[in-house]
Amino acid sequence: SLAVAVRHRESSELTALSRHANLHCGTLHPFWHEFRLVERVYRARIQQTLAILFLTGGREFVTSSDSVSRDSAERTLIAWDFQTTAKVSNQIYHERYTCPSLALHPQQDSFVAQSNGNYMALFSAQRPYRMNKRRRYEGHKVEGYAVRCGFSPDGSILATGSSTGSVHFYDQQSARTLHTLLAHQQACMCVSLHPVLPAVVATCDWGGELRIWQ
Repeated sequence: SLAVAVRHRESSELTALSRHANLHCGTLHPFWHEFRLVERVYRARIQQTLAILFLTGGREFVTSSDSVSRDSAERTLIAWDFQTTAKVSNQIYHERYTCPSLALHPQQDSFVAQSNGNYMALFSAQRPYRMNKRRRYEGHKVEGYAVRCGFSPDGSILATGSSTGSVHFYDQQSARTLHTLLAHQQACMCVSLHPVLPAVVATCDWGGELRIWQ
């Protein structure tokens, strides 16, 4: 299993990836991209890393793993210092559900984690990354699928797929459901809102079908 997050900075490209129990951060030569040198290694006693998300400014990033056990609160979500490779926090999410995807709010210091508890949880992107217990986005189903979520360009709408094949649009502030789109016959794995055209949405399902909606 491989999770990748990329941060571009001028002519260099920083790539974070996970394989087995290690997270590797590599840097690519600006002119020769066939060779990769491991720049930093981030170690944690986890199995698979499901998602990686750089936080605002790129100084820290959050990873989610598939660890579910009595002490899984120490491994489900982990915040890392990008420069030092140190764990900033491993006490972020205290429920026994894995989080197959993460999404950063485009304008606020917050991010959401898709939970296999069939909801999305909202967290502060600043230490100590507190979860907003009063705001939970629920109504869709995850049920073990790697269902992705994402914000609209202005951050006012949070969208997610569902194992039922539908797409759910939530008001970011109130967490109420704005609209439900019956998009696919199979599980809807991913939804993406167009960065320029606000009425255009792309979706894909478990069977590989892609659809554009307007």
